[in-house]
Amino acid sequence: MTRTVVHVLRHGEVHNPGRLLYGRLPGFRLSEVGARQAELVAAHLAEHEVTHVVASPLQRAQETAGPVAARHRVEVTTDERLIEADNVFEGKRVSVGDGALRDPRNWPVLHNPFRPSWGEPYLELARRMLAAVHRAREQAAGSEAVCVSHQLPIWTLRRYLAGQRLWHHPRRRQCALASLTSLVFTDDVLTTVVYTEPVGGSDPRQAGA
Repeated sequence: MTRTVVHVLRHGEVHNPGRLLYGRLPGFRLSEVGARQAELVAAHLAEHEVTHVVASPLQRAQETAGPVAARHRVEVTTDERLIEADNVFEGKRVSVGDGALRDPRNWPVLHNPFRPSWGEPYLELARRMLAAVHRAREQAAGSEAVCVSHQLPIWTLRRYLAGQRLWHHPRRRQCALASLTSLVFTDDVLTTVVYTEPVGGSDPRQAGA
């Protein structure tokens, strides 16, 4: 039997003075705090047998992956399936979870929170994330992989793996900045999910994710 661990890492804090829901928009880099968080996560994983590091194509994820890859002397590869969820409110100042609900102009796209109607369907999101995780598991068979992604994709994946309903309140997500959701596999079977916060907690309402 082969034991493999896939650590799904949320990126660090982003430089976002306009407090936009930045989603998939280009040009959003890590803040100084976020860069330190990336280094701290890399130090946390330094004694782990990481042989594969893969990230979302977005800048903040790539920058978070860099220090981890450097510690283990591997290259950062990119998997489009780890990207942030699509969202019609991208580029706007929207408070996650409730801000959009206050503006009647947004109500037509808020008619189905269970799908959700304002962005990428939760089930599609979970399935693409799981495919990326299994690809990383195959690449790191017998050791450990790190997949750098974003809050909503990671939390949706975790709920999917737990057999929970995928729609949820954003304020209840357990996926802090630079946190690790570690998936432990025996061969291709998931046996354990471990959540850790190497740099401490953060507000789940933070826009952008």
